[in-house]
Formats: sequence, structure tokens, C-alpha cells
Amino acid sequence: MTNKFKILPGILMLALSLPVFAGSCPKDMKQIDAALAGSPSVSASDMSRIKELRASGESLHKSGNHADSVAALHEAMKLLGI
Repeated sequence: MTNKFKILPGILMLALSLPVFAGSCPKDMKQIDAALAGSPSVSASDMSRIKELRASGESLHKSGNHADSVAALHEAMKLLGI
């Protein structure tokens, strides 16, 4: 019985943090799109990887997997230097 009370705060914190991840995905995608529209000077292989990560991030966001979406989008942003 007491173990349930120890786990409950962690579950609540996780549930409350999910909207934060969800809200940052669209913002990150817009930043990536804006950088791509400016013709960044990255290698062809990096550009391919950036586009792959951007598409993956959007797909993960739409499926509700916001933590992995943010990770993919931030990797793309790192490659872009933003």
C-alpha cells in the first residue's frame, strides 16, 4: 500500500510534463523549416540526415511520442547549428 504512494508522485510528474514536450515539437519543426529555407551551408549527407530527422520528429509527434520527437528534432537542429 505504501509503495503506491511512493510511485504516484512520479507518475503525476510524468503526466504533467508530457504537454511540455508536445508543445515544443511544433516550435522546433518551425525553426528547422526556417533554417532549411535559408539554404544552410551543410554537406549533402548532413542535409539528408537533417531532413530524415525532421520527418521522423514530425511522425513521432503525431503518434504521441513527444520525448523521442524532441530528441530527433534537437539532433537535426544541432546539425543545422541552431
